[in-house]
Amino acid sequence: MIEIRVPSPGESVTEVLLDKWHKPTGSWVEKDELIAEIQSDKAALEVYAEQAGLLEILVEAGSQVPVGSVIARIDPSAARPASASAGEAPAALATATPAGGEKVSMVLPAAARILEEKGVDASRVSGTGPGGRVTKADALSVATTPSPEISPAPPPPSIEKHASSAREETRKKLTPIRQTIARRLLAAKNQTAMLTTFNEVDMSRIFELRKAYKERFQEKHGVGLGFMSFFTKACATALLEFPEVNSQLHEDELIYFSYADISVAVSTDRGLVVPVVRNAHSLSLAEIESVIADLAARARQNKITIEEMQGGTFTITNGGVFGSLLSTPILNPPQTAILGMHKVQERPVALNGQVTVRPMMYVALSYDHRVIDGKEAVSFLVRVKELLEDPIRLLLQV
Repeated sequence: MIEIRVPSPGESVTEVLLDKWHKPTGSWVEKDELIAEIQSDKAALEVYAEQAGLLEILVEAGSQVPVGSVIARIDPSAARPASASAGEAPAALATATPAGGEKVSMVLPAAARILEEKGVDASRVSGTGPGGRVTKADALSVATTPSPEISPAPPPPSIEKHASSAREETRKKLTPIRQTIARRLLAAKNQTAMLTTFNEVDMSRIFELRKAYKERFQEKHGVGLGFMSFFTKACATALLEFPEVNSQLHEDELIYFSYADISVAVSTDRGLVVPVVRNAHSLSLAEIESVIADLAARARQNKITIEEMQGGTFTITNGGVFGSLLSTPILNPPQTAILGMHKVQERPVALNGQVTVRPMMYVALSYDHRVIDGKEAVSFLVRVKELLEDPIRLLLQV
């Protein structure tokens, strides 16, 4: 019998939540087939079958289990059922043929679940996994892309239907990750002297650069030229000029850093995670874009490691991608400051005695007033503003 044990999400994690089984007990599983998902307060992991055989589940979904404990067994010596014979694909990977006659790629269970939740037709997905299988990464990349088809709006519900509709309440236990996020946010509010200062950035120069060079940038570096590389580079440059902003508070000690490791907030279906761009001060714009794209993709695929989310000296969060015009970001302890980006919006501004329309973004710096004085916080944000409004400074380092 092959024992299936709980993998470790990290050194400090001793217990996890067995979130879901993808196969029932007594079913046939193929080697490397996804059979379960677990969640900890730091990361989510997928559990795969080490060998083909009959699955025996020992622990029910929803249970808290110690890391390393046995949650299932696989009997590789069992006879393969006729429905899972060598000449056929397993049920979870079966190839379907829709009414149009076009075959759909074999879909792995995790990918099928995501496509079903997002309402995406599996026939639109090209599989990149072994044998053309549609993987979870394939499903995530397609699910976030709006379908080109426009469906007619459903008719409004009738008054009779509305009046008779049931009033339901649903309760769902917070996942370990959501519980950890809640504890950390509450601690940040209650245990720091948090204050926020605001400014606005004229994004005209950055827009001009992106318009002029985005195609050549993409061709040469294989990654798009977005806003994040400019903001990350500007913050990294300013952090080395304002040491208090680039610090961590541990009890009665303040730790300063001669480098800028910038945590970048990434929204996933499990919650907000903050992978770290190491040595951002020494990276080029292309290198920063590549690192952020890789970290964000793996974070959304639950493939980010604990080590890649630890040790940041400063955080950037971008609520603008969701349409936020202004917000006060919450600190990411033990860091002492966080920058909030927002939506770019055209606004009339006074420039050289004349009113003109410019693409403007509000930026917010939340900081721990126990460590950072108002003068330093405002000066840091002004320096970031200068670098962004004249991005040539980033290249000339002036």
